[in-house]
Amino acid sequence: MNELDPITTTLNKYFGNLATQVLHAVHVQPYNPQAPITSTFAMELLVLGLLLVFFVLVRATLNVENPGPIFVSGQAESIIDHDSQRYVMFATSVLLFVLLSNLLGMVPGLIAPTSVATVPLGVALWCWFYYHYHGIREQGPVNYFKHFLGPIWWIAPMMLPIEIISHLARILSLTVRLYANMFAGEEVTLVFFSLVPIGIPIVFMVLHLGVGLIQAYIFMLLTMIYVSQAVAHD
Repeated sequence: MNELDPITTTLNKYFGNLATQVLHAVHVQPYNPQAPITSTFAMELLVLGLLLVFFVLVRATLNVENPGPIFVSGQAESIIDHDSQRYVMFATSVLLFVLLSNLLGMVPGLIAPTSVATVPLGVALWCWFYYHYHGIREQGPVNYFKHFLGPIWWIAPMMLPIEIISHLARILSLTVRLYANMFAGEEVTLVFFSLVPIGIPIVFMVLHLGVGLIQAYIFMLLTMIYVSQAVAHD
């Protein structure tokens, strides 16, 4: 984007010098020295701020006697079952972060961070390390990595590379699915807004909303499935 949105412009005005110093400290040259804070990073900070406000409000209204129904909690219980509540907070954070990031693109002048490949990749890597960590934590490193060798010892040389490739492919799958859908949705909406500014683009905005909701749910669902497979003792 050649013209920065107001949020990114404000962040660069007050924190641009600090961002430049931090980047230089780690030997990274900012892409735009006049605006080292990118629109994508600014939108991620906005999502983080909205999530902090949301969790503070939820925490203030929680009632121990009547906590109310929690959608993610029900999903986790049906997928993970054993000790599922341990993973609800992470799954909720993933769902809300991806959802808000997807929907930011519907606000005029803002972009959806998930339409930039590095953001879905970062979330995918975080989920990948998360389920491996809990798999090792639940089963111990030896028992966990035994799953990579298959049920029979003599097929271990074949199963190990297959399992490694399969787990690495999950990063690619999570990243490409989310990025491709959000990038395509952003571009189609922008094209139709430029051609027909009234009427038809609203249909694509509704479709964009639906895609954003579905992709956030799928990302969260796959994360919980990976966790359930990692912590399962069978």
